[in-house]
Amino acid sequence: MSSSEQDQTDKQKYEFQKVIEDLKEYEGSGTQLVTIYIPEDRRISSVVEHVTQEHSEASNIKSKQTRTAVQDALTSIKDRLRYYDTYPPENGMVIFSGAIDSGGGRTEMITKVLESPPQPIESFRYHCDSDFLTEPLEEMLGDKGLFGLIVLDRREANVGWLKGKRVEPVKSATSLVPGKQRKGGQSAQRFARLRLEAIDNFYQEVAGMADDLFVDQRHEMDGILVGGPSPTKDEFLDGDYLHHELGDLVLGKFDVSYTDESGLYDLVDAAQDILDEYEVMQDKSEMEEFFKELHDGDLATYGFEATRENLVMGAVDRLLISEDMRRDVVSYECPNDHEEREIVDRREDTPDHDCSRCGETVAADDAEREDLIDHLMQIADQRGTETKFISTDFEKGEQLLNAFGGVAGILRYDTGI
Repeated sequence: MSSSEQDQTDKQKYEFQKVIEDLKEYEGSGTQLVTIYIPEDRRISSVVEHVTQEHSEASNIKSKQTRTAVQDALTSIKDRLRYYDTYPPENGMVIFSGAIDSGGGRTEMITKVLESPPQPIESFRYHCDSDFLTEPLEEMLGDKGLFGLIVLDRREANVGWLKGKRVEPVKSATSLVPGKQRKGGQSAQRFARLRLEAIDNFYQEVAGMADDLFVDQRHEMDGILVGGPSPTKDEFLDGDYLHHELGDLVLGKFDVSYTDESGLYDLVDAAQDILDEYEVMQDKSEMEEFFKELHDGDLATYGFEATRENLVMGAVDRLLISEDMRRDVVSYECPNDHEEREIVDRREDTPDHDCSRCGETVAADDAEREDLIDHLMQIADQRGTETKFISTDFEKGEQLLNAFGGVAGILRYDTGI
């Protein structure tokens, strides 16, 4: 995946994460919040039919308040579905609708649609409860990486994908390798030779399956995992059966007892340490470069104001933002044309502001407030700066959030800021 495509994916995931965090805060006074997961191959007309049926069945709900809220939510969902043609967008979509508690005994009807999630929605799902169903989307957002999977012994083999946390079996083969006991009438030498030829042919067949599946995707892949009993997996890898560019992507070989489809899942379990490390490996590389520049060079910046100033100048090569950053930036412009900013927690009210240069007070109603990350990313996009989201699952990632305000950058040149 190119850096620009990865930037776009990271931004999309961040936007989804923000919506999910808002949805998790909402509560209904009863089982009246409706969530519908719609796969991309589900006809919109079929969804409308299902919603209509649910609307009819909701008339049996004993509580008038809950009955009305559910039916209003389903009506809102039907209204939204009119904007779509035969099928949903790529990867499907999720619709959330319901009357949420807005305080003081009042409720507010909301309807949100999330299109084209990071991973395909696999099945249609209708859910009605006091909370919106966000867990499937959260699992998608946690998915990282594209890995090829190969499990084999001398009897069978399976090849597939690991996409984030989802295993997808794709191809399988069974071998014609004879058992170790030779048939009557064959010399031991001839039998051994025929058996070796059959093994070689089977390894070539497995490599062919892997090549067909992986070669076109090799530039998008993060690695290949190979599993099986010894010595099978060792013979396969040591024999250079794989396409040479795929061989360079092999991250490790692992002992796996089964080589049917279940063996692919066993392989992922066996390789978990490597997969866990890979998720933060790229983030570690970015942070190691940042700390090297911070201590021994001149190409590091950190903190909101300094990083923003460098961004505006076009001096930032890579913008580093903590994945756990949840702040807003409030921009104030006083009557004397002085522009200043304050960073506030996302749940805090916007405060009034006294200009540090002239002392004039700017009321909260006259300020502009936006998500801090959106604010920085917009500047980064205009200046051709890559945005990297950094996990807090390792020490230096935690330091970015806690010691550097969640924002830093690696510069193109020294600006002296």
